[in-house]
Amino acid sequence: MGNTDKFEMIANTYDTPERIHIANVTSDAIREYIVDTKSKDAIDFGCGTGLVGMNLIKDFHSMLFLDTSQNMIDQIKQKITNLKVQNANTICFDFEQDVLSDLRADYIFMAQVLLHIDNYESVLSRLFDVLNEGGHLIIVDFDKNENIVSDIVHNGFHQDELSALMKKIGYNNIKSKTFYTGSKIFMGQDASMFVLDAQK
Repeated sequence: MGNTDKFEMIANTYDTPERIHIANVTSDAIREYIVDTKSKDAIDFGCGTGLVGMNLIKDFHSMLFLDTSQNMIDQIKQKITNLKVQNANTICFDFEQDVLSDLRADYIFMAQVLLHIDNYESVLSRLFDVLNEGGHLIIVDFDKNENIVSDIVHNGFHQDELSALMKKIGYNNIKSKTFYTGSKIFMGQDASMFVLDAQK
């Protein structure tokens, strides 16, 4: 997945107060879209140090933390050990490069991950295959921001365009909304974030 090298380097210092705050508001936004999930299995896709997934871990039967950065996964393993979490597993894996054919989940969430994925249509299609029937993919990312010009990340997304792409893949019951606006939260620019819920 894009920018793995960068994340390998910052894993030890990733959990800043700003990132923890964004993870908290992100978790709250995701929680609005999960119902009766105590018996459900979830994947925190592109989990980083697991800030979002750890907030939601008690809402699910099990949580799989998946990331391309081994150093990020090591940070989560440490948290799981320290907090004596029983219902979590980790895997270091790159969905852009390969497929895990036996991977299944009822919920997959990806927070500020899509902007790092070059060919995100392919990844969204693969995640559709991972979801159990009736399962949900919940995406949290930045609204399109023309002030940002970058060759390492997408400069956000138009919610209606992303919804149309997901419909084409096969997702339905797609809902999205902007839920947070912050100062200098996206490449040093003021930006807004959306949450999108799509069902298989």
